[in-house]
Amino acid sequence: MKQAIQILEFNKIKQTIESLCACSLGQKRVALLKPTTIEKDVEYGLNQSDEALRIIYALGEAPLGGVSDISEAIARAKISAILSSQELLAVSRLLYAVSQMKSFAERLNEIKVDAPIFAHHTNTLVALSSLQNAINACIDETGYVMDSASGELRSIRRAIQSTESRIKERLNQVVSERRSKLTDGIVTIRNERYVVPVRADYKNTFGGTIHDQSSSGNTYFMEPKEVVDLNNKLQEWHVEERREIERILRELTEEVKKFVDLLSLNVELLGEIDFMFAKGKYARLINGTRPKINTKGIIRLVAARHPLIDQKSVVANDIELGDEYTTIVITGPNTGGKTVTLKTVGLLTLMAQAGLLIPAHESSQLAIFDHVFADIGDEQSIEQSLSTFSSHMTNIVKIMERLTVNSLILFDELGAGTDPKEGASLAISILNYVKVRGARTIATSHYPELKAYAYEQDDVINASVEFNVETLSPTYRLLVGVPGRSNAFEISKRLGLKEAILNQARSYVESERTEMTDLITKLEDRGLQLDQEIQHLQQQNTLVEEMKKEYEQKLAKFEAEREKVLEDIKKEAFESVRQAKEEAEQIVMDLRQAKKMADLSMKDHELTEKLTSLKKAEAKQAEQFKKKAQNKQPLKPGDEVMVLSLNRQGELIEQTKNGEWMVQLGMMKVNIKPEDLQYLRKSVQKKETKKGQMVHKRNSHVGIQLDLRGERYEDAMLMLDKYFDDVLLAGYQTITIIHGHGTGALRQGVHKYLKQNKHVASFRFGGAGEGGTGATVVELK
Repeated sequence: MKQAIQILEFNKIKQTIESLCACSLGQKRVALLKPTTIEKDVEYGLNQSDEALRIIYALGEAPLGGVSDISEAIARAKISAILSSQELLAVSRLLYAVSQMKSFAERLNEIKVDAPIFAHHTNTLVALSSLQNAINACIDETGYVMDSASGELRSIRRAIQSTESRIKERLNQVVSERRSKLTDGIVTIRNERYVVPVRADYKNTFGGTIHDQSSSGNTYFMEPKEVVDLNNKLQEWHVEERREIERILRELTEEVKKFVDLLSLNVELLGEIDFMFAKGKYARLINGTRPKINTKGIIRLVAARHPLIDQKSVVANDIELGDEYTTIVITGPNTGGKTVTLKTVGLLTLMAQAGLLIPAHESSQLAIFDHVFADIGDEQSIEQSLSTFSSHMTNIVKIMERLTVNSLILFDELGAGTDPKEGASLAISILNYVKVRGARTIATSHYPELKAYAYEQDDVINASVEFNVETLSPTYRLLVGVPGRSNAFEISKRLGLKEAILNQARSYVESERTEMTDLITKLEDRGLQLDQEIQHLQQQNTLVEEMKKEYEQKLAKFEAEREKVLEDIKKEAFESVRQAKEEAEQIVMDLRQAKKMADLSMKDHELTEKLTSLKKAEAKQAEQFKKKAQNKQPLKPGDEVMVLSLNRQGELIEQTKNGEWMVQLGMMKVNIKPEDLQYLRKSVQKKETKKGQMVHKRNSHVGIQLDLRGERYEDAMLMLDKYFDDVLLAGYQTITIIHGHGTGALRQGVHKYLKQNKHVASFRFGGAGEGGTGATVVELK
């Protein structure tokens, strides 16, 4: 696939992904990225990219800042070569990244994001806290070995400071006494010794050692003899300092040496995580999705876009190959759109086989091919020389020698660059050869003979790129099943060529070709009509699916509420029985106690009779309470009532045929017998005022979810604000905002609005069956 990788510009994809890596560890893996033909590796790569994208949408990017490749330092530590303070600092930063990554994984687990690959990586990471703490105790963030690294180092540096102070004090005295012999009244350093700038004419009489000279020759930097001994002592202290630092670094290196294998494992895992998230960030950049993978040679791309074309202007196309037909022949004039289609199919295939998400609808499907061959050159030039034809034919010969039944072959302007009749015949022969061997092929051509060839073959289909005669440019929209037609006459007429010249030109065209052109025109018009009808049906189908999902969600919520109410009723009933039993047992105990203390002659059967009398009294009291609870006020729809058995307030809706009342309890409607209802008050509703105030009443037309997908950001925010007014009036407790994934801007806007809304109690991403990270569930106050 090496040639196809270069021609289809797969390396540009890799360059973009490499720029998205957080460190060199991930960049090294991107450099090795290439398509594979092993199905399990393809699936793993796609799962890895898809998982990274979901994590990014849910929690953001992985914390990998400051990480560098410490492989060389590990190798040096392994042979006991003393590591520098900067190398040890890099080890510490990598271990810090390990601890940050583990914390990131814990937060991800808390919000219930399914990420098995990432979880495996982070669980395998080893947090070497003792080593990290040992390094941090000695080396600061700049790589400087701190005084606290050892008591000896602290003492040495204090001696250095003391000696430097004495040197500066004496030199300042020299400067003061011999100012006239100096070019400047400063103390500076040359060759690690303190010196003063002496005028050139006093160098022999000043007294001291010359260490340097200015570029002009007018100044000599001399060490006065008064500080020679102190400078010598200072040098001795610096030697001691270097020895102590070397000892400290050696000890830290030995600590690193103990963990070289675990450090190497951490380097490998962090590199894989960086690579994984770089692929996820690239998928977010191109709005990529995970295609389904097959080994049957079937390509089914839905709304596929070329990833290297600006996503704001690129045209999405549906392309199918390998099921009903194995060859697509894209005909028509050279307008650029045909080549884009070829490159889109080829590049998306390479991306999927490299484990990258593709810019297409999530229902897309791609095959794993043994080989992807591409013969695509610069076919936009006016002239084609023999050398161009020879170059193309050389590529084709190599393809014919290496193709297999499981190959994808892309021919751009097949047979071009030579005599049209010979070129067309050669192109047909090549397509036949490839088709018989079972390979999948897409070829572009402007030869009309290939259109007829595609009509004659059952497993070959015509296609073309739509051309807008009004704007004199291609729309880049692929029309499968419709062959391309020449637009020369239409374009010429549009540009103002005289009708007489056009008529004469048309007379030169053979009648058969004219008939074929007319047939193609009719087919194209019919194809466009069918395409529009299909789009309309797809839109209706999408609407039906959305309504179905909304209904299912409402039904599921209703069932959940219903189950909760029933469970609450069971709990209340169980509690009532338990309390009654406890009270009865207590009464029995009290009676027996009274019997012992007051009436020792009372028999057990007499005790039983008293207990029976007590129960009758309780039943009578309950009946009296029930009569008191009976409604003297006639019940009417809209009245607020108390459901005695449930101890819950509700609103009467209507009375059923069997005499029961339908009662609105929160989000549920329940049928209750009249004797179980106690009238509370009439429903209080505020009528609409003259100023146009809203009626304080439930709005039965507002749904429990709002779908903002596909809306512009500003429009979506207005819709969200209006929706909140409706749901607050409706009295809902829980609503769902569907914002999808996309670029994440809409999701961020929704969350910002929710944080600022005083009526929001809390919000979270949807769980399984609630839309996942593409939806936000809101709890209202």
